[in-house]
Amino acid sequence: MVREIESELVMERPAFEAESRQSGGIKSILFHVHDDEAVMARLQVALTLARACGAHLQCLHVTALEAYSVMDLYGGVFVSSQVTEALEEQTDELRRQIESELGNEHVSWDYEEALGELVPRLVQRAALSDLLIAGREPMQRTSGGPAVALLGDLLQRSRTPLLVVGDENERFDPFGPAVIAWNGSYEAANAVRDAIPMLRMASDVRVVRFTEDKEELFKSNRLLEYLSRHGIHAEIETLAPPKAGIDVGLVEYATGRKASMIVMGGYSHSRAGQFLFGGVTRTLLKSCAISLFLSR
Repeated sequence: MVREIESELVMERPAFEAESRQSGGIKSILFHVHDDEAVMARLQVALTLARACGAHLQCLHVTALEAYSVMDLYGGVFVSSQVTEALEEQTDELRRQIESELGNEHVSWDYEEALGELVPRLVQRAALSDLLIAGREPMQRTSGGPAVALLGDLLQRSRTPLLVVGDENERFDPFGPAVIAWNGSYEAANAVRDAIPMLRMASDVRVVRFTEDKEELFKSNRLLEYLSRHGIHAEIETLAPPKAGIDVGLVEYATGRKASMIVMGGYSHSRAGQFLFGGVTRTLLKSCAISLFLSR
């Protein structure tokens, strides 16, 4: 459409195009390939989300050789040839399984293998990705520590939002209900902003806030105003903290609303404090039936 304003010709673009540019979207998803029993289930979640967003799926498998290294009597560090051969066989078999599944899907994808430290490799690759998908299966073989340590490191060191697939969320529905865990913090605000593309797809958005002694930096009404500007209608509920803990109350609330996803800010306090004294983020990274969308 063309209209004339004071002798100047102005090209009008359809409103939905401008809206699409402003809202952004998820067009590049990084999927961490880890050899465990749940890897194929996580892959299905990644494929479902890639189809819903029209996104490219990047699969990255990292072999951290330092986890298999041993030191000899003279101080040298090496990986035995038997271990190397076994790793190569496992890596090749896993790649065949993943690529066989990807070949049956109408999704743009690529598969990359790398050697080195796991977290730095993932953080580097995620820098030009819109979302990083990972699981919470034990990671002792590849990262030298439990899954919560790996996920915590990713959350701390990467600026790319993290989707941790739920323990019972094998069939992730990107168009299902979503719950926002709100405490008025910078981390929670950042998580909501990063999650806008996914919240726009959700059939229903609920905000839950558990009353605490600390003051909200950002009031709940400001959150609702922000969401409404993105065309997202949300309802908020303020609840008293349950005796079992906020983490338990949050999962029960989301489960009761059949939510596909919980959006929350990660580690609103220092990582060391979270590790020593617990915390909602640390607890849910260890175990959660529902998928978590995390950012900070």
